[in-house]
Amino acid sequence: MADRVTVIGWDGSPLTAAARSALSAATLVAGAAHHLALPEVPAHAERIRLGSVDLAARRIASHRGTAVVLADGDPGFFGVVRTLRAPQHGLEVEVVPAVSSVAAAFARAGMPWDDAQIVVAHRRTLRRAVNVCRAHPKVAVLTSPGAGPAELALLLDGIHRTFVICEELGTEREQVTVLTSDKVADHTWRDPNVVIVIGGAATTAGGGWMAGREPDHPSKVRGWALPREEQRRQPAEGESAQLRAVQLARLGPRPGDLVWDIGCGSGELAADAAGFGAAVIAVDDDPAACIRTDAAARRRGVLLQTVRGRAPHVLERLPEPDIVRIGGGGVPVVGACADRRPERIVTHASTRDQAEAIGTALADGGYAVECALLQSVELDPVDWSERERSVVFLISATLVRREGGVPRP
Repeated sequence: MADRVTVIGWDGSPLTAAARSALSAATLVAGAAHHLALPEVPAHAERIRLGSVDLAARRIASHRGTAVVLADGDPGFFGVVRTLRAPQHGLEVEVVPAVSSVAAAFARAGMPWDDAQIVVAHRRTLRRAVNVCRAHPKVAVLTSPGAGPAELALLLDGIHRTFVICEELGTEREQVTVLTSDKVADHTWRDPNVVIVIGGAATTAGGGWMAGREPDHPSKVRGWALPREEQRRQPAEGESAQLRAVQLARLGPRPGDLVWDIGCGSGELAADAAGFGAAVIAVDDDPAACIRTDAAARRRGVLLQTVRGRAPHVLERLPEPDIVRIGGGGVPVVGACADRRPERIVTHASTRDQAEAIGTALADGGYAVECALLQSVELDPVDWSERERSVVFLISATLVRREGGVPRP
């Protein structure tokens, strides 16, 4: 095992005395090509080009001597420290930090970043990173080859954002470019880069108290799936607060998800889903429903996209969903949604025959189906008389994945 492992962050500025001291004593140095070219790297030291951090950690663990790992920015922030400290490697790690690339990017842009979401985009996580950019007004994206500014912009098709693209921060080739998202894919961008994605809503002037969150305004109503009186409208079929609450519980929207709300109606469920941090596309053929949904989003202080069109045809041009709520349309819409293979689909029916038809379509589409009959009675708290009664069938379905021939929800 290496006698000592020091991880040195590098942000382009001169190395600190502690970093120079660790490097001068190193018998093994791991890092990217531009790190290994630094004049402070001892000529006698073994050099490892850092590709897979896990493989490098195994090599370091078997090395007898003093090892140094060089990494861009703060190596403890989405960096190599987590892998090096994994129990299987048994390494004791000291860290000499530097300014993170995210902090440097926001500094170049002259913007605060305590209210920003920060995501890592690899090929396997690119879609989820894009969904965060859909759902939040300020996002920093740590990119990688194949999941860079152009790919982000292409997947944000139809969503207007401003990109601040910071290339090769801390080097002589550092460049900061500001473009609207529709222009980003027309360029070739150098790695490494950090992208700040901004837009969709004005940020609150005052600071918050928790990093990564927009400050809540004191007048903001607390709660979700609120009663219809909040909007002073009569509930339509399938729009009761109780049904929306259970549907949200079954859907479980979370950051990185893309939610389809088909037949969004009042827009309240779409706004609630966005409030949990998910990206939401709300679809309705009624222009008034789209207007109500935009108003609900403004009331909640969330971002979502409304699309006017009739399902199932309008669904063909939408990006792939993670979860889907269907407010109407019956079996044809249910079948079209199931064809896109979201993880969960939740809908409702007013009769048992409708519920059976929908459940059969979902089961035939490869989903495990649950159905419950929900009844709620709203009472007047003055005389405890019945105001309204609602009876509806709730259908929730989970995609069945087969592992080793065994179906698993």
